[in-house]
Amino acid sequence: MTAGRTAGESGSLGTGFEELWKALAPIGRDDRTGGYHRYSWTPAHRECERWFRDEAERRDLTVEADGNGNLVAWWRPDPARVTGGVVTGSHLDSVPDGGGYDGPLGVVSAFAALDAIRSAGAAESAGGTAGGTAGGAAGGAAGGAEATRPLGIAVFAEEEGARFGVPCLGSRLLTGALEPDRARGLRDTAGVPLTDAMERAGVPVDLGPAPDLLHAPSAFVELHVEQGRALADLGAPVGLARDIWPHGRWRFEFGGRADHAGTAAMSDRHDPMLTYAMTALAANKRARLTQARTTFGRVQVEPNATNAVPSLVRAWLDARAADEPSLDALVEEIRRQAGDRAQRDGTRLEVHPESWTPRVEFDVRLRDRLAARLGSPPVLSTQAGHDAGILAAARIPAAMLFVRNPTGVSHAPEEYAEPADCLAGVDALTAVLTDLLAG
Repeated sequence: MTAGRTAGESGSLGTGFEELWKALAPIGRDDRTGGYHRYSWTPAHRECERWFRDEAERRDLTVEADGNGNLVAWWRPDPARVTGGVVTGSHLDSVPDGGGYDGPLGVVSAFAALDAIRSAGAAESAGGTAGGTAGGAAGGAAGGAEATRPLGIAVFAEEEGARFGVPCLGSRLLTGALEPDRARGLRDTAGVPLTDAMERAGVPVDLGPAPDLLHAPSAFVELHVEQGRALADLGAPVGLARDIWPHGRWRFEFGGRADHAGTAAMSDRHDPMLTYAMTALAANKRARLTQARTTFGRVQVEPNATNAVPSLVRAWLDARAADEPSLDALVEEIRRQAGDRAQRDGTRLEVHPESWTPRVEFDVRLRDRLAARLGSPPVLSTQAGHDAGILAAARIPAAMLFVRNPTGVSHAPEEYAEPADCLAGVDALTAVLTDLLAG
């Protein structure tokens, strides 16, 4: 993969996409599986943030932070102008054994796009022409207008929710979508409170709304690897997002009675594992019938012994559907079937909602503007949550670009984007940012 982009004469020498990716890629990677373990505020994640700060410093950007763990690196072509800028970026944390593109692709592409914009601006000032090895979109976009607005490159905290259970935690706190008191009560699986984890990582803690971090942006554009294979089927390297399906997480607790695996007759057992197993199968069937999505991907068992009937099973349901009434009906039906089975098994059921995100439609005017600039690429619905969706729900004009994923796999080591498609994504991001930065 070659990119050959530089920051130009106005700042420190930039780094091409290839070099940026090469520097970030080894951090937190499991060489055995090829997956990533970049949990928020752990050493691997902190190393990713140091990489981000180093790249910002190389470009003479000003890094600002809030008390929620979010970071924004600012470029201000007009130092006197602070508000009304354009923000791009994504996140650097991962799910357990996750892919390398989910999140980092948007951050790396943001730096590469900034380098292209500054390089084009320097060439324009010198009376030359601006180009790049990735093609003419960046040069053509940058050559036609001068950046006047600030550009921020954002890294949002705990987007995956892999450590503390609430996805898009940083952007939810920043926008006020999550109460600080609830966040203070969050614990990871080892019982470490959120605030303790942040403090141990050296992150200033002041949970709650932080509108000054984004300085009233005129637009937010997040580039992301597609989490699916729609673009691959359409033969398109880049697409736009229409909306995000509503989705949420629920904790199901199945209580029973511990007993001996050998001496307890099957008819005498109160086994919560059976209730959970039926519930998982019921959720799968219901989702298939309604074209929805359900997943029980995390389970805890007590006492977790091979030769003991469990006393408790905790299982987390991730559920998504095309609209909110469909999602409500889906979860309610799963809850009903679980309750009916619990009665037959002599077990107990409790269901606790842990997070909820309504359907979000991205700003239509912004999406149409990006579509016109990019030659009308495919427009897709997405079933995955993103920080862009949280900002859109907070009435910040937001849009998303997707880069083709030929495997269609995400949240796993097989997640991938071809080098040429990554560069197409950089060109697309450069083009739309150049347009937005000009006013």
